[in-house]
Amino acid sequence: MAGEIRNAEAFTSLTPLAKWISVDGVVEWLSPDITQPTDAEIANEMTRLQAEYDALDYSRKRKTAYDKLNQLELMSDDSINGTTTHKDAILKVKSDYPKP
Repeated sequence: MAGEIRNAEAFTSLTPLAKWISVDGVVEWLSPDITQPTDAEIANEMTRLQAEYDALDYSRKRKTAYDKLNQLELMSDDSINGTTTHKDAILKVKSDYPKP
């Protein structure tokens, strides 16, 4: 499910050089020279990563809204017509999805 932090992301974040595999939720640690994170460390890292992901929700929503705009055409039309439709559209997206 998109947006849900998984154990694998926590493992990778905590020990980026480690090698390991997970089969049916059971982790086999393949890097004896790197200490395997504890369950508590993994849980804390998952919480941290989830909070980091959630804090950027506004930016993902803004990107989706910006992608729907034909910004080059709006800017060109504004230049020709002396209007502010591009600026207005950008400000609306920012207003609809404010930074926390």
